[in-house]
Amino acid sequence: MPAVTVENPLTLPRVTVPADTTARPVLAVKTAPSGFEGEGFPVRRAFAGINYKYLDPFIMMDQMGEVEYAAGEPKGTPWHPHRGFETVTYLIDGTFVHQDSNGGGGTIKNGDTQWMTAGSGLLHIEAPPESLVMSGGLFHGLQLWVNLPAKDKMMDPRYQDIRGGQVRLLTSPDGGALLRVIAGGLDGHEGPGITHTPITMVHATVRPGAEVTLPWREDFNGLAYVLAGRGSVGAERRPVQVGQTAVFGAGGSLTVRADEQQDSHTPDLEVVLLGGQPIREPMAHYGPFVMNTREELQQAFEDFQKGRLGSVPAVHGM
Repeated sequence: MPAVTVENPLTLPRVTVPADTTARPVLAVKTAPSGFEGEGFPVRRAFAGINYKYLDPFIMMDQMGEVEYAAGEPKGTPWHPHRGFETVTYLIDGTFVHQDSNGGGGTIKNGDTQWMTAGSGLLHIEAPPESLVMSGGLFHGLQLWVNLPAKDKMMDPRYQDIRGGQVRLLTSPDGGALLRVIAGGLDGHEGPGITHTPITMVHATVRPGAEVTLPWREDFNGLAYVLAGRGSVGAERRPVQVGQTAVFGAGGSLTVRADEQQDSHTPDLEVVLLGGQPIREPMAHYGPFVMNTREELQQAFEDFQKGRLGSVPAVHGM
């Protein structure tokens, strides 16, 4: 981990922060509980226990794995519906195949991202390819849910296939951090993901003992989730480790620092940084549907039951 990297980060554009920028304080650090999703693959619920006012426009995020599957063990999700939001699946290690009832889909692996706008609704499935099921292997990724404002909840579904080589690579002034901008902007550099709700998504690898301070839009919230390793966040150096989410307060910059010593199997601190423009609308969320009212949720369930969200392609024998 991770698949997308460079030998010498100092060849990349460097991100800087004006000296008079107000640093964001750390409001809380929460530890993600573990569970299982789909057909039984292990996940950490990154946003569990965090007040939604600090998450908006993000709804949930699961860290999938990191797990080394034996032959026959890789698992996915069965066909299921979505309406009213976007799913972002970022695969760091392994391979996943996606298909939806709207005709979208593809295979992602080793640093790729699939960005699915469910909008008015569809059915989809995510599963490892048969070859990976047969052989086993390493699997590790994230799935993030991003809310849509009321005006976009019933838009036509859309699928984006973002290859690892398309992400915008940047570094800190001393080259101690490699920054992968998946979506949104960072210091004037734009990632490839096209979003309806304005967000920034960055995967940072911070070398032992290094510190990185990033400019952050003041109208965005700020979250940092630790994928691997140990370090600290904020000017106050609040300790964080794998499976923990830091919630930042108001300001114009975020700071992340890696501890001098890391575990032998985790050479660097790996962090996903998220920021988004809050929607500030009522949210009604149940299972695979995220709407504004209970009546809209009920309508989503009725539409699903009556087959209005699409049907499973016959090629799957269903």
